[in-house]
Amino acid sequence: MTDRELDDDVTVGAAAGLVGVTVRTLHYWDEIGLASPSVRTTAGYRRYTDADLQRLHRVVAYRETGLGLDVIREVLDDAAAKIGTTLREQRSQLAERIHDLQQLDDRLERMTEAHERGILLSDEEQSATFGPDWDPRGPGRARVVWGDSPQWAQFAERSASRTQEQWQSLSLAMSTLQRDLGDALDQGVAPGSPEANTLVERHHEIFSNFFPLTRQMQVCLGRMFDSDPGFSAHYDGIRVGLASWFRQIIDESARTHGIDPDTAAWE
Repeated sequence: MTDRELDDDVTVGAAAGLVGVTVRTLHYWDEIGLASPSVRTTAGYRRYTDADLQRLHRVVAYRETGLGLDVIREVLDDAAAKIGTTLREQRSQLAERIHDLQQLDDRLERMTEAHERGILLSDEEQSATFGPDWDPRGPGRARVVWGDSPQWAQFAERSASRTQEQWQSLSLAMSTLQRDLGDALDQGVAPGSPEANTLVERHHEIFSNFFPLTRQMQVCLGRMFDSDPGFSAHYDGIRVGLASWFRQIIDESARTHGIDPDTAAWE
């Protein structure tokens, strides 16, 4: 229909308001031939008829289901199109997206909790995993001290996906190392010896499961094990003098890697 004036036709602006889209959207749909106004006035303006508006409403209805414009065109223009099949396929795809989004939400929840709690195990699970002497409040105290550090962020990122079984494996590895450290001290293993350096390498490997650990950072840990009352009490509780000896073997191992333990920094 062209070159006519009909009282029941509406302008593009009015049509946009009636179907709840923007004028720009209607112009685009007209441009791609999805839904075009049928009437042109004598002044050259395009206007939408009632039939045009009905098509617009159908486009909007199907667009709200998530169908793409090409699929909507097929649904509206192809008499043989099986609309029910198309919608069922859309629902199937939507179900997959919902599943993916739920998994994403679960990962976000675990990551958030890991940054806030450190270890995503209940107090009972922590005691069962790390032993009855473990204090479940420890991760919270660690967050207060190191919560703003890159290492805490890396620790949390790894913790978010770590299972209780994996924590148990790490706990066993650390307990075995600490027992072997005590035995080595009893046997008079000298700092800088191959046996001592092997123990330092094992510590480096185990601790690197928590965050990337450089040799210089390991030296800093050795200082903390020796000087911090809590850590030194822990190691000296395994063997008297173990905290100091542990620091010494870490320092001597660092020297074999060209690091001066006296100037080593947390980097």
